[in-house]
Amino acid sequence: MDSLQLFILALVQGLTEFLPISSSAHLVLPSQILGWADQGLAFDVAVHLGTLSAVLLYFRNDLMQIIRDWTLNTVGRGPKTLHSRQGWFLIWATIPAVVFGGLVSVTGFDEMMRTTAVIAATTLIFGTLLGFADKRKNLTQPLEELTLKQVIIIGLAQAIAIIPGTSRSGITITAGLFLGLTREAAARFSFLMSIPVICAACLLVLLKLVTGTDPVHWGELGMGIVVSGISAYLCIHYFLAFINRIGMMPFVIYRLLLGLVLVGMLCL
Repeated sequence: MDSLQLFILALVQGLTEFLPISSSAHLVLPSQILGWADQGLAFDVAVHLGTLSAVLLYFRNDLMQIIRDWTLNTVGRGPKTLHSRQGWFLIWATIPAVVFGGLVSVTGFDEMMRTTAVIAATTLIFGTLLGFADKRKNLTQPLEELTLKQVIIIGLAQAIAIIPGTSRSGITITAGLFLGLTREAAARFSFLMSIPVICAACLLVLLKLVTGTDPVHWGELGMGIVVSGISAYLCIHYFLAFINRIGMMPFVIYRLLLGLVLVGMLCL
């Protein structure tokens, strides 16, 4: 792939990783529609490292408190606090995605699902569910009142996001809204949940890269990290700033239109 194509893919990864519109779908579509070559495992690692850097930087204060309180409570027998509970919640929420993602990767089923037909179906189905969830009237629960039962449900929802077009952030925000969380609470927990999942995805792809024979172009990887990282950071900031005002309907409409376009392409 040339530099412009890689720049576009890095930008798309950064913008769509945390929006409820599916980053995997937007990375698969160029090869399906435009005939672009696969960007390679090394570039996949780079753009995921970029988005990981963005979410770590944005939530650095929250993460430092979570790690500190969780460590003190678990190892040092410190008091149970809101942040120590959130640490355990992130662990429990991650387990279903890691288990399911690992099984799917080992079987190779993830590659079989990377088709336009699958993306079209999941884009429409989960976009519609997001719209129904956003129309609920009792979206009042703050993040501080999150329960373990709710965390497990959201974690199971995250495991479904291995299917291209589902959107990890979309399905977890949808689950949070159905459970009564505020839009901002659902989004913030979804973004925090992304950290261990993206770490696991990076490790998985790195293992494939180490055992593969793909050449590594360091300049392109550096560009991918920077572009995806900057765009992801801006995306997180503005999404959280405006989500309570605009709601999820703009993303629902976008998903439905995209899904219909994809269906139309399949019918041609």
